[in-house]
Amino acid sequence: MKFLISILFVVVPFCTSAQEFIPLWPEGKMPNSKGLKLTDSITEDYAYRVATPGMYAFFPSKKENKGAAVLIFPGGGYARLALNISGFQLAKWFNTIGISAFVVNYRLPTSPDLREREKGPFQDGQRAIRFVRANAWRWGINPGKIGVQGSSAGGHLAASLGTINQDLSSIGDSLDKQSYLPNFSILVSPVIDLGAYAHVGSRDNLLGINSSRAKRETYSPHLKVSATTPPAFLVHAFNDKAVSVRNSLMFYNALLEKNISAALHAFPQGGHAIALRNNPGSTDYWTVLCERWMIEMGFIPERL
Repeated sequence: MKFLISILFVVVPFCTSAQEFIPLWPEGKMPNSKGLKLTDSITEDYAYRVATPGMYAFFPSKKENKGAAVLIFPGGGYARLALNISGFQLAKWFNTIGISAFVVNYRLPTSPDLREREKGPFQDGQRAIRFVRANAWRWGINPGKIGVQGSSAGGHLAASLGTINQDLSSIGDSLDKQSYLPNFSILVSPVIDLGAYAHVGSRDNLLGINSSRAKRETYSPHLKVSATTPPAFLVHAFNDKAVSVRNSLMFYNALLEKNISAALHAFPQGGHAIALRNNPGSTDYWTVLCERWMIEMGFIPERL
């Protein structure tokens, strides 16, 4: 466990209000890498290239800690990561309701360093879940209450992490013993289907142009729901012109078929810009509903 302890106090590369930045892989051990010497391209709002996958950690105070954690996967069409609006802002909100949050800076499938482009984000996602679970005792987190949250393409990644029953992240260290499956998922305007209702940009960035039908089906989470898929809370807008609301409906129906608890809120307005605050009409209540769902499902207590 020497590696786990030694990397917990890395300087955060820019002002995010995160307590720490945690690299995911030991030097020379990152899977699916050609070994290219790339540099990160990250601004305050976006990551355009991720050379060092890791997590920005946000913790509530010890007195307010409710013992759950959420790993946040920012959206950006698998071409960039919208770190601020679909990452840091949400992390700070999770802290206000007593939940530890980790914004995952995952490799983009467009990276020239990846040997298999489509596997990079999922390897980083599985490793991040394992890392938080392995260190749960350190942060006052129940290892059975670790969820994932994602918006847009980040929602595709978050949903996939609950449906891919294949270990893509083992590297022969102590984290391999930890489960890579999340205990719940929170999906906002998620990309789900990579077929008829796909967001073409996300699909092509993940799988490449002219991907096969078989590969598209392999990476469509609603086709991979099983008994091990965790409960889900889904938010979408009826007037989303970028990612059809049918994506959330397809995932909800797939969960229903497997008798897996799910809550779906399809609001009239919001387009593809559902954020933490300042949403139109009833859409602005999604965070209230999300918190109540987590309480109802037993992931956090109503009060300490």
